Amino acid sequence: METQRFDFVILGSGSTAFAAAIRAVELSKTVAMTENRTLGGTCVNRGCLPSKNLIAAAGIVHEAAHPRYAGIDPARLEVNFAELVRQKDEVIAYYREKKYQSIVGDRISVLEGTARFVDRNAVQVGDVRLEADRFLVATGSRPFIAPLKGLDAVPFMTSDLLTSHENMELKEQPESLTIVGGGYIALELGQFFHRLGTRVTILEPSERILPSYEPEVGTTLGQILQEEGIVILTQTKAVGVRRDRDGVFVDVAGNAPTTGRSSHLLIATGRVANTEGLGLEMAGVHTDQRGAIIVDDELQTSAPHVWAAGDVIGFNTESQMATPVGAQDGGIAALNALAGERRKVDHRVIPRAIFTDPEVAVVGLTDKQAVKRGYRCACRTVKMEQVPRAQAVRNPRGVIKMVAERDSRKVLGVSMVGMDAAEVIHEAAMGIRLGATIEDFVGMLHIYPTMSEALKIVALSFTKDISKLSCCAE
Repeated sequence: METQRFDFVILGSGSTAFAAAIRAVELSKTVAMTENRTLGGTCVNRGCLPSKNLIAAAGIVHEAAHPRYAGIDPARLEVNFAELVRQKDEVIAYYREKKYQSIVGDRISVLEGTARFVDRNAVQVGDVRLEADRFLVATGSRPFIAPLKGLDAVPFMTSDLLTSHENMELKEQPESLTIVGGGYIALELGQFFHRLGTRVTILEPSERILPSYEPEVGTTLGQILQEEGIVILTQTKAVGVRRDRDGVFVDVAGNAPTTGRSSHLLIATGRVANTEGLGLEMAGVHTDQRGAIIVDDELQTSAPHVWAAGDVIGFNTESQMATPVGAQDGGIAALNALAGERRKVDHRVIPRAIFTDPEVAVVGLTDKQAVKRGYRCACRTVKMEQVPRAQAVRNPRGVIKMVAERDSRKVLGVSMVGMDAAEVIHEAAMGIRLGATIEDFVGMLHIYPTMSEALKIVALSFTKDISKLSCCAE
């Protein structure tokens, strides 16, 4: 067996791993990364980028068929699904080359294969033993497969259907699709397929989709998606699956024991940390009951020479399974591991988005979370129809909610369903990070008309009846 020695060995090659590797190179350290699938990890190959490419394409098809303006006739665009997938693969290949492969060069060694710790200071990849004094585990996450009866005998898809050039990549458009789960992956992919002509049914065991979000968010988006034609069955728990020659059936608990037949099945029941088979016990690294690696606020594990960051730490340190969080934390982990710094992660303000149409974006605390933490809260909710830009472009669907501390008036959280919500939310994130009050959002001048005015309008609603204000008025 060949032995290679480095200053820093990183398990994984996604955004977290690359951020750490780049920082290590800046510190003049020798670095090795391992990857058992495709360089770049989930985001570039199977998640963020491919999904946004395809969602935007489906949006064009939908807009043509359902113009918002009088005087524009509906048009039915023909979709070549295989060609759509091909152009997606082309975009992803270009981005992977520019942002990942070209960065590796001769500065970072990349070993393909599954890595596992074989002792405290070594991991093995195939026939190669990698030794180091410092390690980072950044192996990301994978789709969690709900334990449904009969699933082992039924073909199904996960969010990996967007994978480029792997066997699980979907090449043909489904005629009909049942999705188990009502979270962000289910909603994004469900709307994408529906807009291309697939009949979509979403099964969610809770009383509404997005149960961990503000109630106004799940309720509003659910109504919009159902009006578009997507079937959403809430309080519907899948317990098993079956198939015949013509398709797949999902067995559910309760009074309606079976859903209708569909040609395809998508399991979208969350994600789980990739820690199986890593041999973490050999290095003394502990995980929680969900398999995520336990870290402190400096991203150090129970083993003093091993750090972990990104999706693999799950929700420890109040992290989120989000690409920008992992990228930021990867750099912090490298500095702490290699430069002796004691930087702490700050996961208090993490903006998140769901790229449905309209988009969902949230940051900070929900009303329920704030009360649980002991805050005396004041909340206001405003429909997007009160935002001039939304009315001007005939897209007034959605809602915005602001949560504030009653006494200090500091804004604690913002949740939004609306056009361009993923762009608007950054102003709210910066405000919360800097301790902005309701009055700070009211006093902030906004370009008129923009969707960002939604933040000012909801802040105004704490003290005024906004239905009686003229445009731009305070």
